[in-house]
Amino acid sequence: MENLCGNPSFSLLLFLSLHLLVVSSLYHRFSPVDNYLINCGSSDEVTVDGNNRKFMGDSVKSDSVMMCGTRTISIRDSNPDLGLSPIYHTARVFTKPSKYEFEIRDKGTHAVRIHFHQLNSAKYDVSDALFHVSVNGFLVLSNFTGYDNENARIKEYLIWVDAEKLVIEFIPSKRSKFAFVNAIEVISAPKDLIADTAQFVNGDSVENFDGLTKQALEVVYRVNVGGPKVTPFNDSLWRTWVPDEEFLKFSEGSSRVYTSGRIRYQMGGASREVCPDNVYNSARVISSSNATVPNHNITWGFDVVEGYKYLVRMHFCDIASIAIGLIYFNVHVDGHLVYKDMDLSYITNEVLSSPFYADFVVDGDSSGVLTVSVGPSSKSFPYAVDAILNGVEIMKLNNSMGSLDGEVSVEQVLKNWPRGNIGVSVALFASVCLLLTASLLMHRRRVGVKDSVAWSPLPMDISKGNLKSNNQFSCGKVECS
Repeated sequence: MENLCGNPSFSLLLFLSLHLLVVSSLYHRFSPVDNYLINCGSSDEVTVDGNNRKFMGDSVKSDSVMMCGTRTISIRDSNPDLGLSPIYHTARVFTKPSKYEFEIRDKGTHAVRIHFHQLNSAKYDVSDALFHVSVNGFLVLSNFTGYDNENARIKEYLIWVDAEKLVIEFIPSKRSKFAFVNAIEVISAPKDLIADTAQFVNGDSVENFDGLTKQALEVVYRVNVGGPKVTPFNDSLWRTWVPDEEFLKFSEGSSRVYTSGRIRYQMGGASREVCPDNVYNSARVISSSNATVPNHNITWGFDVVEGYKYLVRMHFCDIASIAIGLIYFNVHVDGHLVYKDMDLSYITNEVLSSPFYADFVVDGDSSGVLTVSVGPSSKSFPYAVDAILNGVEIMKLNNSMGSLDGEVSVEQVLKNWPRGNIGVSVALFASVCLLLTASLLMHRRRVGVKDSVAWSPLPMDISKGNLKSNNQFSCGKVECS
């Protein structure tokens, strides 16, 4: 197989793209400039995650968050599960297209999390919901139900914002359906979270993929390889990382390792915001316990959708070697060799337990499965660690329609939304006027009336403001109810 990464120019490019590590960085808790936590359908402020994150009720006036909608309704669970986060005890229901607008002070990538969960309400059965959701012009959900019998559904996106506002719109699929949401998070991301350039795996070659930050990204998988579930309480960006067991396709001869030692983050490399300690301090490895180097890989498989590109981020941190210079291995993405003879000691400037990550973009193909693998190389040593992986993230990129969910755009969705009854009423009223006028004219002719009949047609320049005066439309500081 062709060595995609062995030539000097590619090695230098990858060396730079992996953010090589030079100076130790000081630990600090990330504090986002934009940090909107909305408890939808409520006027209450609630605290979640056990780390003092406060979600503000969307019925409370705010100078930074605005809700615009027609006839929005707040509902509350009549029999709430007290073991469930309080943000899932209420919801906001939309029977017509409605939106939230968030004032943006820190332009750049923002994490957007939208929360959905079933609740018991006499007003609405959420299992009947069917709707679309857009974020800043990207269609992120299409004909979505938001329904799950047991678990909350959290949809997470990374969206570039270079305007003064970020807009999230909820659009019922048709008049007989409705949309709902339990909670929303809008958080400005660290500047190093998404690099603008990744490596595009195109068959047996690798080339630059530029403009990544301007894409809409949906977080599909976030996996802690070899370790337990990581909850938002243990992640500085309040993310969830799941164990890797359900994704393992081949793991013969592998083992899990863990360290309680310090992860040595270095300036310019992976930060705690990119990936937390609780992911880097565990891993799955291939090791040789004798003079023979194993001849197999560890492989993980992930379900994907054909027709979309995916960002594959692989996290590495050598927590298993007893000394530097002892680990070399190969990395494969979707069956293609993307890094041959990876030398973690070289990449991390000969510092053990020092993390970095590599970004690759691949096409989702007809197989519907995306694979990543690590395994020994021709330079691997006996009696040593011969492959390691600490974490994997897989994110879907928007397609040419600006959609993350189907071949449809926001413009098409809004165009297909049924027009309001007001337009029909105006047309009907005008028709009635014409019929009455015609009837009067015919009556005049029959009875020979010579007097003129005064009549003025319905004006066609009625302002939208007048038309909506009876449509219960409101647009203000999260006051719709």
